[in-house]
Amino acid sequence: MHLEARAVTVRFGGLVAVDQVSVRLERGEILGLIGPNGAGKTTLVNVLSGFQRPLAGAIIAGERDCTGLPRHGFARAGIVRTFQAVRLFRGLTVSENVEVGYVAHGLGRAQARRRALDVLGELKLADKAHRSAAALSYGEERRVGLARALAADPRFLLLDEPAAGLAAAEADDLRALIVDIRSNYGCGVLVIEHNMALVMNLCDSIHVLDSGRTIATGTPAEIRSHAGVRRAYLGTSRLQ
Repeated sequence: MHLEARAVTVRFGGLVAVDQVSVRLERGEILGLIGPNGAGKTTLVNVLSGFQRPLAGAIIAGERDCTGLPRHGFARAGIVRTFQAVRLFRGLTVSENVEVGYVAHGLGRAQARRRALDVLGELKLADKAHRSAAALSYGEERRVGLARALAADPRFLLLDEPAAGLAAAEADDLRALIVDIRSNYGCGVLVIEHNMALVMNLCDSIHVLDSGRTIATGTPAEIRSHAGVRRAYLGTSRLQ
């Protein structure tokens, strides 16, 4: 099964944010989506997750055409995303924040509590389960956001800058965590990220956008040596 954008175009007034972009994510694959600021990365993920309707093109999940479906239709197809800003319910405990996700997908309260504790254990947050979400560090908040996304049992997990604001050691832990999520859930993972060390050491393949257009696709080694990608980033240091 795969998730695919076919020749997607998005315009905002006279601005072409995404221009005839095609990208394919297989289940079990970790795909990096990179590019300079304003390249169209988040807009493309908005289209892939049903938060933005394209002007042209199609979104296919398996054999299903999801183009034009409401957001919950994308969720039912197993397409789940996180956002750059983690918005936790700060008046609830960590476990309750995750339980909300399971209840929203039809589980009873007791079963939701058990599942929430399980996923918090997987993300090494079991000792924080009964603490207030307001007491978490920034890195812990981002992990809880991931746990809440996993409550939807995703086939495809789209992560928008999951390492933003993390220290180097936290980003290394995140890399291992995403690999574990891929293994444990069998899902395809798409990662928008500016941390090039993380992308190069995490992803099976990388798709590069610049000014709304695809300029390169390939393995991390191929992208690292791609002249057009280096020009887009105005130097080589970020691709090491």
